[in-house]
Amino acid sequence: MKFFRAVLVLALALTGAARAQPGPPATPRPDERPIADPDATLVEELVVTARYGGPAWWKVSDADTTVYVLGAPGLAPKRQQWDQKLFERRLRGANVVILPYRGLRVRVGSSPGLAIAYLKLKSSTPFETTLSGPLRARFVAAREALDQPAKRYGTRNALAAGLMLGGDYRDKHELTTADPMKLIRYLAQQAKVPIDQRTYDVTPLLARVAKTPTSGGMTCLEEVLGEAEAGPAATLAASRAWAQGDVPGALAAERSYERCLAAAPGALAFDARTKADQADAIAKALKTPGHAIALVPLRPLLSQGGVLDRLRAQGFTVKTPGEE
Repeated sequence: MKFFRAVLVLALALTGAARAQPGPPATPRPDERPIADPDATLVEELVVTARYGGPAWWKVSDADTTVYVLGAPGLAPKRQQWDQKLFERRLRGANVVILPYRGLRVRVGSSPGLAIAYLKLKSSTPFETTLSGPLRARFVAAREALDQPAKRYGTRNALAAGLMLGGDYRDKHELTTADPMKLIRYLAQQAKVPIDQRTYDVTPLLARVAKTPTSGGMTCLEEVLGEAEAGPAATLAASRAWAQGDVPGALAAERSYERCLAAAPGALAFDARTKADQADAIAKALKTPGHAIALVPLRPLLSQGGVLDRLRAQGFTVKTPGEE
């Protein structure tokens, strides 16, 4: 099941940590319905450029505790450089470092639904044979530019093909969803600061990947093709903006992958659950006097219904990078 595992890992990487730059608008189709995007609308008063050097931080506080929240880039070049001085100062004496989820348990052998989904996704013929005209030409050109053979995309499912192509695009250009989380985790371990990082069993969600509406899968595919055709310039510009505390600039490249995953049945509920859990982890940290650190991807942090929006609704004080 190597093919299916690859699709699942790619799909789940998109939930909060894997966002990329927008491509050109997809050609409308009569049967196409808009994909619900959980992070489409931002809380504008929270989108503020930092007044200091380095990435932007938000502060969540009550009477005796502050949690410093670092907004993370959704997609960045591997070994992204950024000014760590403020992070290192706040790490000293921190009660805990809260990170986005690290792993996602997938129990393939225990789920008949997952096995059925695998059979529905897997195909002995390349995905491009299901396409025609300009869309097929675009797909072939994109995979050839990524040095991938046609048989690599042996599926009948447009969402699966789009996710795999997007993953190959990231690998080709050395883009990752894991930085700066890996470095922050390492520094917290070195400083012996406790880490709060959850793992989810997403077997039921993945069993429904094959049920993604055709229109949603095709929209995902066309957006990923747009990314591959445009190249990594927008992602690199956004990552530089992130490192400089330019929040609007950092957000400019975070659209397509989250829309892809949102097309899968159950994805919106999973997205809401992860946001609620991150907000709960921060609220829990606020019960211990002192300070803590949290790392949250930018759009889930700043969107309506996102992490900071939830914490404000609970009565906590939230300050922006412009109020430092």
